[in-house]
Amino acid sequence: MTNQEQVDAVSRMQNYIHEHMHEPITLYDLSQVAGYSPWHSAKIFKQLTNKTAFEYIRDLRLSRAALVLRDQKTKVLDVALDYVFQSHEGFTRAFSKAFGVSPKRYADNPTPIKLFIDYPVRDYYHYKKGDRNMKEKKETHTVFVQVIDREARKLILKRGVKATHYFEYCEEVGCDIWGILTSVKDALYEPIGVWLPPKMVPAGTSIYAQGVEVSKDYSGKIPEGFDIIDLPPCKMMVFQGQPYEDEQFGEAIDDVEKAIQGYDPTVYGFAWAEDDGPRFQLEPRGYRGYIEAKPVREIK
Repeated sequence: MTNQEQVDAVSRMQNYIHEHMHEPITLYDLSQVAGYSPWHSAKIFKQLTNKTAFEYIRDLRLSRAALVLRDQKTKVLDVALDYVFQSHEGFTRAFSKAFGVSPKRYADNPTPIKLFIDYPVRDYYHYKKGDRNMKEKKETHTVFVQVIDREARKLILKRGVKATHYFEYCEEVGCDIWGILTSVKDALYEPIGVWLPPKMVPAGTSIYAQGVEVSKDYSGKIPEGFDIIDLPPCKMMVFQGQPYEDEQFGEAIDDVEKAIQGYDPTVYGFAWAEDDGPRFQLEPRGYRGYIEAKPVREIK
């Protein structure tokens, strides 16, 4: 049975891996930060992440290395050594096995690949427990609001079946779609979770999906199983909460969602325009606060 102590221990191991990404990491190192024996640390890590610690470290390093090869002019050997692979050959074998393309070929022609995106186990654990909203609210946090313009563009997306929010989507589709979206080199912005308006939801597909926006003239590769749709120009009202600690992610999301529900855009000369495009959320990151955006139109 998973308990909070085990979740916290695996969270500490995840943090340690991030902080020592470019250094050798041993099971003993992880057990020291977890506070359990090496055997038990390995057991609970696999239980909560569905990967052994060394599979997790390898996949994360390969994915980080892929982004370097995609975005920077650098030698494959230098990237291999920076991510603690012992040789060019070993790195090439591991990269090719993970992504189906050699690092050199990928660097020359970056196409969407299935990167590994690691998620804090604490987030999913609290959702599964159903206690995201259990803490009593002791204070109201400020939510900042601004309106931005979005030009005509396209959205590469992976649809679900019945999902209405992120965790349902993960259960239907998996939590690794973000990795493919992150690998799209010509993306205009970072990947997003979207709630699609009815006119963009074909029968038998979900309201909630995940995608990434590209230019209206995009002609690159569409990953297998993904769709691409046109998005018209629109205005988006962006709601951004205050920075938060990782364990407070549920409250941070609630603050923003409640602000949206109680917000009257007409006070500032706008009206909700759900049909103009998807409402979207950015990946929750504590340092910047939780962010959602909803389409609006100016009232003439």
